[in-house]
Amino acid sequence: MEWGTGMRRALPIAMMGLLAGGVASASPADCAGPVEIANAPIVRVEPTNDVLVLRDGRAIHLEGIRLPHAAQDRAPRFLSDQAYDALDGMARGHTLTIAAVPPKEDRYDRVRGQVFSDDRPRTWLQRALLKAGLARVDIAPDRSECAAALYAAEAEGRAARAGLWSSSAYAIRAPDGLARDIGTFQIVQGAVVTAEVKDGRAYLDFGADWRSDFTVTIAPEDMANFRHDGVDPRDYAGKVVRVRGIVQQFHGPEIEIANPQQIEVLP
Repeated sequence: MEWGTGMRRALPIAMMGLLAGGVASASPADCAGPVEIANAPIVRVEPTNDVLVLRDGRAIHLEGIRLPHAAQDRAPRFLSDQAYDALDGMARGHTLTIAAVPPKEDRYDRVRGQVFSDDRPRTWLQRALLKAGLARVDIAPDRSECAAALYAAEAEGRAARAGLWSSSAYAIRAPDGLARDIGTFQIVQGAVVTAEVKDGRAYLDFGADWRSDFTVTIAPEDMANFRHDGVDPRDYAGKVVRVRGIVQQFHGPEIEIANPQQIEVLP
């Protein structure tokens, strides 16, 4: 949540400098992990990869969200521009606090974190973008922190039809309507007809014919993430779920997930 007046009384008034060893400061949100960088001066926002660049050259990846990109999403350009302008306005020229949990860097050496403004009242950038409908939740395979808070913020933006949620390009897809979405990141909602594990790989089928219907798969090497959280993928059978990821074509349309946080079970 955003840091309101009540929360300011319960949390530190200011963060101290760049952490170097010792005991980490408390994060502005309990789920975000300890502070990795405090008082971080942002000099620019790179619109092609949605990273914040610090004065010392380090890049910050906003963990847990995906901003709209017109070409990739086959969507209107103005939504991408709105998202970039909002992020630029909250970040460039401001100092930010970045909280992170291991693994703290990606393969491009970017710091992966939840990002908070040092303004008063303090703003959680990911949550603000989601509530404004200027981003979608995109939980990485090896992360789970703050998923519940991020999904809740996205739901607020979607309920208000804010930002990208006003465009049919970003509408939640039905399992039988994905033929034109191959290669794009989509959110798909429907009932799981069957769920089984074969040769270590899980298959959640959303129709009677797996050769043509939408399927969610979980690779054998990722099943450990589900065992760690006490989740048996076979228990998804009969449930209405919402999944997200890049739609691929195998037999029918398919999304591969690697983390229980990438699937929402709906009432």
